[in-house]
Amino acid sequence: MTLRILHTADWQIGKGFGQIPGDDGAALRNQRLETVSALAELARGEAVDAVLVAGDVFDAQSVGDRTIRQVFERLRAFPGPWVLLPGNHDAAVAESVWDRAERLGAVPEHVHLATTPEPVLLEDAGLAVLPAPLQRRHEPADVTAWFDEAAIPAGYTLVGLAHGSVTGFLPAEADAANPIALDRAATADLAYLALGDWHGTLQVNERTWYAGTPETDRFTSKDPGHTLLVTLPYEGGAPGVAARPTTRYHWHRLSQSLHEADDVAALADRLAALGEPATDQVVNLTLHGALTLADKAALDETLEDWGGRLRHLRVADTELTTRATEADLAALDGAGFVATAAERLRQGAEAGEPADATALEMLLAAYRRYGEG
Repeated sequence: MTLRILHTADWQIGKGFGQIPGDDGAALRNQRLETVSALAELARGEAVDAVLVAGDVFDAQSVGDRTIRQVFERLRAFPGPWVLLPGNHDAAVAESVWDRAERLGAVPEHVHLATTPEPVLLEDAGLAVLPAPLQRRHEPADVTAWFDEAAIPAGYTLVGLAHGSVTGFLPAEADAANPIALDRAATADLAYLALGDWHGTLQVNERTWYAGTPETDRFTSKDPGHTLLVTLPYEGGAPGVAARPTTRYHWHRLSQSLHEADDVAALADRLAALGEPATDQVVNLTLHGALTLADKAALDETLEDWGGRLRHLRVADTELTTRATEADLAALDGAGFVATAAERLRQGAEAGEPADATALEMLLAAYRRYGEG
C-alpha cells in the first residue's frame, strides 16, 4: 500500500512580468492560471491522495478579487484535498489574500488553507500535513521547529509543508530569510518534507525536496517547470519522487558572437533549434562582435523574423558594432545623401579617423533601402 501526493509550489498567480510588455507579458501572466488547471488535471489523472502547495500561491497580497476566484474555481477540477500554504509573497498577515478569499466565499470545502501552524489531518488518506505558514514576509527563526513536538494521532503518515531556505544548502544567491533546518525531516520523523521558495526542482536529501515553480517565470532558474509526484510507502521507507513537466513556456538565455555572414546564419539555426512551437519560447539574446553593413542588414532581418515568431525576444546588442567595408561603400556610389555619407566615411577612413557608429547606422538604413530599390 502506498500514499500518493502531488507536491507543487510558487505559482505566484498575478505575477506582473513588467520587463515583458504588451501581449507577451499578458500571455505569460494568464498562463499561470492555465497551469493551475493543468495541475488539477494531473492530480485527477494520477489519482493522488492530496495536492500540497508549498507557498506563494499568489504573487502579492494585492491581487484582484477576480483573480482569487479564478484560482479557487480551477481547484474544483480535482475533488480531492488541496493544502495551500502561505509563503513570503502571500504571508498570512492581518487582512491577507487568504482572509479575502474566505470573505468572498471562494474557497471550496475540499481546499484547506494552512494559515496557522497546526496539523491538517486528512482522514481518508491517513495523511497528517504539518504546515509552517509564514505569518510575515521574513521570519528570522525556523518556523518548522514545531514539527519536532507535534502531537499526531496514531496511524497517520507525517508530511511537512514549508516555504523558505534550507540552511547551509542553497547557493549563495538564495534568500537567507525564512530558514529551515537541513535535518528537519529526520528530527520530526517525517515521511516527506515538501518545500517551496526555490524556483527549480531540487533534492535536498532523501526525504526533502523543492518542487520549483510549475510554470517557468525567469531566465535564471535552474530546472524549473515541474511538479513532483511523490509516492510514500505506508510501511515506511524512502519516498519515490518523480518530476512531471508542467511548464508551457520555456525561457532561454543565449549569447552569440557575430563577425561574418555564417555567424548570422548560425544564430538563426540556434533560434530554430529551441523547440516547437516557437510561440512557446521566451528568449534573452546578447550579441557581441562586429558586422559589415550587409551582414548587419541580414541580422536585422533575422531578428525581425524571429521576433515575430517567438513568444518574446529581448535583444541586448550594445557590444555589437557595425563596420563599413570598401565594398559596402562602393555599392553606395551615386547621387544624393547616400553617396554624400559614403564619401564622408571614405575620407574619414583615409584620414585614420574611427568610424562614427551613428553615421554607420544611418548608412545601414540607407543601404537597405538602396538594396531594396
